[in-house]
Amino acid sequence: MCRIKSKIQDFDRGRELEDGEIQTAVSSAVKRAGQAAGEFRKGGREDLALREDQEIEILYGYLPQQLSPEKIESRVRQIIEELSADSPKDPGKVMKTAMARMAGQAQGKEVNEIARKLLC
Repeated sequence: MCRIKSKIQDFDRGRELEDGEIQTAVSSAVKRAGQAAGEFRKGGREDLALREDQEIEILYGYLPQQLSPEKIESRVRQIIEELSADSPKDPGKVMKTAMARMAGQAQGKEVNEIARKLLC
C-alpha cells in the first residue's frame, strides 16, 4: 500500500484534490502499473508483474466501475455520430469528447482502439 500512496503523491498539489483530480491520479497510476507489469513480463519477472497486477486491482477499487468493451463501443459510436466524424483522421476529436465523458470509467488505450476501429 505504501507504493500505491507514493504513486498518487506524485500528484501533490498542496491542497485537497477534487474528485476529478483523484480519478486522474488513480487512472495514471493504473496505467503506469500496467506498463510496468508488461515490461516485467517481457523480462521474465512474473513475480514483479503479479505484484503490479495486485496494485492495479487495489487501485481499481478507487475508480468508478469500469465500462465493458461493449458499453465503450456504444458510447464511442454515439460520440462519432454526434461529431459527424467519419474519417480515420478524426480520432483526436472523438477521443477528447469520449475521455471527458468516460473519465475514470475506461482506459484511454481501450477507448482509442475502439474509436480507430469504428473510424476505419
